[in-house]
Amino acid sequence: MSDTIQQEGVEIQDLGMYEDLQIQPVNSWDLTQTTFIIPLRIESVDRMRNITTTLIYLLRNFDTQIIIKEQDVESIFLKSVVPMLDQALTPEKMTKIHHIFEESEEEVFHRTRLINDMLMLVQTPVVCNYDCDVLLPMNNYILAQNAILYGWIPPNEPNATPEPVKCVYPYGYGDYQYQLRVTDEDCTRFINSNFNFNAFQSHATLYDAKFGFVQFFDTKEYLRLGGENEGFIAYGYEDDERYIRFNTCSQVLRLNDLVYHMEHRRTPNSWFNNPHIEENRSLWEELRNFGKTKFEEYYKNPPYLKYRGVLNGKRRGMND
Repeated sequence: MSDTIQQEGVEIQDLGMYEDLQIQPVNSWDLTQTTFIIPLRIESVDRMRNITTTLIYLLRNFDTQIIIKEQDVESIFLKSVVPMLDQALTPEKMTKIHHIFEESEEEVFHRTRLINDMLMLVQTPVVCNYDCDVLLPMNNYILAQNAILYGWIPPNEPNATPEPVKCVYPYGYGDYQYQLRVTDEDCTRFINSNFNFNAFQSHATLYDAKFGFVQFFDTKEYLRLGGENEGFIAYGYEDDERYIRFNTCSQVLRLNDLVYHMEHRRTPNSWFNNPHIEENRSLWEELRNFGKTKFEEYYKNPPYLKYRGVLNGKRRGMND
């Protein structure tokens, strides 16, 4: 493949980065009750590599559904990522990807809106708000889904009554993030090793983890508490507000384990130099000290869900 992608003045070469993949056994861990929703704009070569690696990882290992909403001037995903996925995934696995393309010349990537657009389409009881650059230890996907479906029993209390869980952060707070500065060869080695994270060791740096990356939700609870606040645009403070809201109003479980974050080139859509940062900060300052009653009233009928036909946490026509 030799296509060249123009994005924000940067040429992104389609590198044919997975030509050396080996055939590996396909796992089918049961994540059929979970839908992953991934907002996407491929602004750089590393973003393209990351989403490709992420999808291979998820679909070779789990029986699940993935919705991707891509917003851009053209679909780089269809043009350059799908041909690589076709080399690595079976046709049956490819049917698990539901890609939506929104053509737009807007420089700003309104991530929270795209997530809500996809949330409206979810039909499973669990939904996962998933960053395209993130990998978790395999067992934690199952733990997160099952905690929401069946409740959480602490490992050291096997006879305890399950505790209800509505949201799972499947990584710890503090030094639980491995930042991965990887190459095409690293990702190929990772996949060919049947997803052994030691393939990244020489390029992994332990770093701080707080509130972003990935969250699993009870789908109805996510809607009840407003989904994503679309007042947060581009980048900044949306992750902090989401955590405070659900930790105040719902039942949140945190797993003290690692999250692997494949680094990427930072643009205004993924860093604090974006033009919406001050408005985002102001909104965060307004909401950060809300209590349970005030949060639930604020998110009861937010305009961005109301116009989609979502009232009091229920989609119009959605069965209980």
